[in-house]
Amino acid sequence: MESVETARMSSKGQVVIPEKIRRRLGLETGQQFVVIGDGDAIVLKSVDVPSMRDFDKMIGDARRAAKKAGMRRSDVAKAVERARKK
Repeated sequence: MESVETARMSSKGQVVIPEKIRRRLGLETGQQFVVIGDGDAIVLKSVDVPSMRDFDKMIGDARRAAKKAGMRRSDVAKAVERARKK
């Protein structure tokens, strides 16, 4: 079920998410969002920062996949350098 509420932007560009929506979505102080501007619409997508344990698992998975694909550290360094030049 969607909720429709209004909000006003402050002079600092801050917008308060209405309480009913915060409660319904379980949003808490400090919640982080990805902000997407698309035409005249603004989309906020909440994101959860992974725990260190989850992050370590992701890194391990990525390293195993890179090794299986035959990637070397020098390949990664070159890719980072190319991306930074763009």
